[in-house]
Amino acid sequence: MIRSNKTAREIFEEVRANPARARFGFGGKLAIINVDPQKAYTRPDLFPKTAYVTDPDQLTHINRISKAARAKGLPVVWTHVAYMDNAADAGVWGTRTDTPDSLQNIKYGSERHQFDERVEIDEAVDAVYTKRMPSAFFETPLASFLTWHKVDTVVITGGSTSGCVRATAVDALSHGYRAIIPMECVADKHESYHFANLTDLQLKYADVVEVKEVDDWIAGYKG
Repeated sequence: MIRSNKTAREIFEEVRANPARARFGFGGKLAIINVDPQKAYTRPDLFPKTAYVTDPDQLTHINRISKAARAKGLPVVWTHVAYMDNAADAGVWGTRTDTPDSLQNIKYGSERHQFDERVEIDEAVDAVYTKRMPSAFFETPLASFLTWHKVDTVVITGGSTSGCVRATAVDALSHGYRAIIPMECVADKHESYHFANLTDLQLKYADVVEVKEVDDWIAGYKG
């Protein structure tokens, strides 16, 4: 194991700058998957123990690329997390702690379950799923939805970088999709977790890019 005094951010920037690292690239058709932009994770003013902000313009970027994709007839998906009143559907994930801020205490219909009021969801065409585990693919209709739409590339946004974004990217690769992570569109509680996981995603599971690349690809998409 290599030991280093470099920060997680410094290591990430070194990996990004490596021209020898091959990219998966964009395929022929993409979908935007916005992972858990809900108040429990986006509103530190309301939920300081669970929410986080990395890029202050994260939700603006997410709305913009989602709107642009929607206008081109590309699928847009939103997920959020919630559990039954007795948390019986939280599984072993719900056994580590039991406080008002614990994961399994995000209840259906609660304020923590609600999407951030800043996100712009078109309920007429966007797919919206409640999930219970980290990956947006696990026990949701996402895989069949993407198959029906003949998607081969997924752009993953949301949070957390080290949790549900990472899990969704790993599952995307495992399902045969090209995974794209626009770095301005993902967030985590601490920069060490954030950049360490962006590094690992870039090395193994996804292309970590500037959001402008997503903007440009969608702008050039012909359908």
